Amino acid sequence: MAKKAFEIEAQAIKDTKEAMDWEAFEKAVVLLSRANKIATSGCGHSGIACRHFAHSMCCIERPARFIAPGEALHGGSGFLQAGDVFVAASRGGKTAELIPMIEIARKKNVSVITITENLDSAMARLSDVVLPMSIKKEADRGNLQGTSSFVALSAVFDALQVATIEETGFCGELQFGLIHPGGAVGQKLNKS
Repeated sequence: MAKKAFEIEAQAIKDTKEAMDWEAFEKAVVLLSRANKIATSGCGHSGIACRHFAHSMCCIERPARFIAPGEALHGGSGFLQAGDVFVAASRGGKTAELIPMIEIARKKNVSVITITENLDSAMARLSDVVLPMSIKKEADRGNLQGTSSFVALSAVFDALQVATIEETGFCGELQFGLIHPGGAVGQKLNKS
């Protein structure tokens, strides 16, 4: 089963790549590259991937923050201002906690990017840009755990980050060395 999990998750990444709307992807990269700030949100495994994406954006000097859905609906949406981008992720596109966040973002003239498998969902309909995922099966025997969907979403986020690096002209070693002095990467980049 462990070996099969690798195959199932690799297939989910391949299927998501093949399902990608590359015109929408390009629009998303332009929005992320020009945003004043970026906010991300999701629940469960999607939320964990969104936290990682916010961190990845900060690593290329695109100010970003994960906003927990509960926090957002109790004042945390004040982080969002006109000119920002809100990225929401939900496999089914119906996550009840995220729909009010998208509505708030729209009222504040914040661009909304949604990543979902359900292109006819409420979240998708409310968004400026929709990026599709395609998950045929989760990796566990019961097809219940957010395994393949987490990996595919993470791959979409990684692709967005590397494309944003190209769009913004982020200068890897010099800029990254300044903001990442810790660990082996920091030691390698900051040798004097």
